[in-house]
Amino acid sequence: MSEKTRYSDAELEEFRAIIVEKLEKAKTDYEILKGTLMNTDGNDVSDTSPTFKVLEEGAATLSKEEAGRLAQRQMKFIQNLQAALVRIENKTYGVCRETGKLIPKERLRAVPHATLSIEAKSAKKR
Repeated sequence: MSEKTRYSDAELEEFRAIIVEKLEKAKTDYEILKGTLMNTDGNDVSDTSPTFKVLEEGAATLSKEEAGRLAQRQMKFIQNLQAALVRIENKTYGVCRETGKLIPKERLRAVPHATLSIEAKSAKKR
């Protein structure tokens, strides 16, 4: 029996469902982070005494920087998930871009936007 070169349409649909679910959650998380950055909750230092204002502004700046990094990371994750959906449409999803072999289902269930098999990723790190 020859080795499979791509996942079946039924398998691709299973992965699509996983990706869509993760994508919806990622977008929700991104909106929360974006809200934190834009200070939509209204929790700022304008109503505190001047003594604590400097300390709170410093903490708020650090918090916003961290939220900004998290938001960037979340946006990259969303883009990777969207790219995975395109690969499903093209029926190239789950194929390692280094080896050309199928990435194991277990890896794709854990990291649905993966484009490298564990072997290829390990070899790249060396």
